[in-house]
Amino acid sequence: MTTPTPVVFIHGLWLHATSWDPWVEMFSAQGYAPIAPGWPGDPDTVAEARETPESIADHGIDDVVEHFAQVIRSLDSAPILIGHSFGGMIAQKLLGQDLARAAVAIDAAQIKGVLPLPLSALRATLPVFKNPANKHRAVSLTPDQFRFAFGNAIPEAESDALFEKWTIPAPGKPLFEAAAANFDPHSPAKVDTANQSRGPLLLMTGGKDHTVPESVVRATLKQYRHSEAVTDITEFPDRGHSLTIDSGWREVAETALVWLRGQSL
Repeated sequence: MTTPTPVVFIHGLWLHATSWDPWVEMFSAQGYAPIAPGWPGDPDTVAEARETPESIADHGIDDVVEHFAQVIRSLDSAPILIGHSFGGMIAQKLLGQDLARAAVAIDAAQIKGVLPLPLSALRATLPVFKNPANKHRAVSLTPDQFRFAFGNAIPEAESDALFEKWTIPAPGKPLFEAAAANFDPHSPAKVDTANQSRGPLLLMTGGKDHTVPESVVRATLKQYRHSEAVTDITEFPDRGHSLTIDSGWREVAETALVWLRGQSL
């Protein structure tokens, strides 16, 4: 018997780790060994996270990367990483550090070097940037803010249901760090995109995503032009930022599985 390949799911801002539960179930059924740890300070449940936002606050990109690096070191072998939004950025950083055998980055937050800053992305993150003090706080979204940032491509009732089920406060610090990345030579949003020896990477983009528009993901792809390692991209033209948790999540998960099988993983 072969040991199942570990898969580590990494959530992004405003979603709890348990939002990956359907993915974990699917990947387990396909013979993988999946886990979905929270970010540092994340409580075990959505309810606890909403009640104790201070536990989530003030964790930056480097904190999250080191947290997941420790998770990876505890595993028996290098995992596949699947990250959404800021989780997609974290997955790319860890892959660039040769800590994973492959990564799937879904609507990944922009890394250092990516220049497009669409107006919809600014509006989606305004709840954080409207107050500089939010850099050290955890910020919650309203249902309307969630609908614009995540649920714009699905019915309003579904967006509201996802908001109630999965949303938690998010630390503002990673957003401030990413916003300043191109002015900071030592930015934590920097990824080793020139790594020739890293494992394969799949970028996924939702064509209707307001938070991480397609232009950002395609600009991210260009950052990898100096590496001969496998870097692929796939687009879901009619999907928004909720594509990992809404009623169409299975298509996204199956696409990731097909790609991984194609990489002999």
